[in-house]
Order: sequence, then structure tokens, then C-alpha cells
Amino acid sequence: MNEHDFNNIVVDIVYCNHRISTSSWEIAMRVNHFVDVTYIVSGEAIYTVDDVCYKVHAGDLVCVPKGSRESAFATCGKLDCYGVNGDIYSLSGGEISLPFQIVSHIGIRQDIIALYQDLYAAWLLRDPGYKLKARSIYMQILLKFYQLVWHSDYQSNYDKRIKKVLRHIIDHYNEPLTVGEMARMTNLSTLYFGNLFKQETGQTFRQYLRAIRLNQAENMLNNGIYNVSETAAECGFSDVFYFSKVFKEQRGLTPSEVVKSKRK
Repeated sequence: MNEHDFNNIVVDIVYCNHRISTSSWEIAMRVNHFVDVTYIVSGEAIYTVDDVCYKVHAGDLVCVPKGSRESAFATCGKLDCYGVNGDIYSLSGGEISLPFQIVSHIGIRQDIIALYQDLYAAWLLRDPGYKLKARSIYMQILLKFYQLVWHSDYQSNYDKRIKKVLRHIIDHYNEPLTVGEMARMTNLSTLYFGNLFKQETGQTFRQYLRAIRLNQAENMLNNGIYNVSETAAECGFSDVFYFSKVFKEQRGLTPSEVVKSKRK
């Protein structure tokens, strides 16, 4: 599954549980009729999936595909875990698999545990619209897992000073923003701010700003209403030729080619 496919998944929850079990807990051998996603918070267990044994610990994500033979038992102490059984579809309606191995180590993440608590509460309370709410929370959980497994360098919990700058960029990306201006906003030296920004985001300030501008430019061009010059100006590019050059480098097409394809 590539990122485009993951961005277009649809989930359906059949069963949701927060399990705190004794050492005698077990799952008898069964054939899964749903995708089984379990997050281990504490304790240890042995999972057997299609005759392969996996020893799982706190912080492990267990993802058992639909149709697999599965059994499990706790090995010591209480097993604390969150489990969701359901189906995963593409937007076209076909069933698809999640991009995770049977066992992936995620670590103990309080943000993920908090989401599971919200999911379990919604599932138990059954307020009006609870299934929609549960699905939306479950998709947030899967997104967290995806980012941690496939984009481990991605930081969603930025330093609060960098969060302030990122919000400012979103609101003012079409203005002539500078590193010095952002450094003053956060009461940091220009050098320290530049290093911190790259450490948190993996990009320099200029690279990040350019990416935001190009994303917005792509949205405008795909809209089919704006021409290239209008798009460049609205997205903070003072030089339309530079805009066209950078856009083609990053997208493989010139802005003019995008506009022509939309008009056709």
C-alpha cells in the first residue's frame, strides 16, 4: 500500500474492546472474519498467526489480516490492550490490507492511548452518531500508527514555539516571510531558530514555506479558475518564472500544463 492508497481508506468497526485480563486469558484458534488491530499497553502474550508465533510486549501493535488463522494467550501477569475488529476498504469499495506487519513496535504513546480511551468511551456510550464518531477516532489511531511505522522521522508534537510559527505560515504563506521575522516572533536568535525548525520539521524554514506555497498553488491550479500569474501572486511567489521552474521540479509538470489539462 502506498501513501495515496492509505489516504483513501475507509474503516468499518464491528467490535471494540479495552481488555485487562489475567494470565489465564487466551484466544482459541479461529479464522478471522475481520482485520484485528490490537495495541498492547502492558503485559506479554504469544500470538500465533498462520502457524507463526510472535511474542508481543507493551508498546507493540498487532495487525492480523482478515482470513488469517489466529490464536493468542497471555504469558505473565495482566494483559492490558485495546483491540478493534473491522474491515478496511478503499474509496471504490474494495477490501484492502493495512500497511503493517503482523507485529510492529510503536512504543507506549500517551496520545494513542488517549485516542483509544475516547474510542472505547464512544463505543460504550452509544450516543447519537456514535458509530461515525468511533470510525473517525479509529482513523486517527491508524494515521498515528502509519506515521510512526512508515515516517518515523515525522514529528507531530512540535516544540510550542515551532507550532506557533507553523500556524503563522498557514495564515500568512502568501506574504514575504523571513527567518529573521520568525526568530523574533519566538524570541530566539536567527541561528538557533533555524536549527530548531529543521530539527523539528526535517526541513529548513524556506523549504517548508515553499512546500506550503506549492501545495496551495496546486490546489488553485487544479481548481481550473486561476491562471498561472494569479496563482503565483496569491501563493507568495513574486517571480512567475521562478514559480513555474520550482513547480515543475517538484510536480513534474509546469503550471501551464496543469491549467490546460483542467480546461480540457
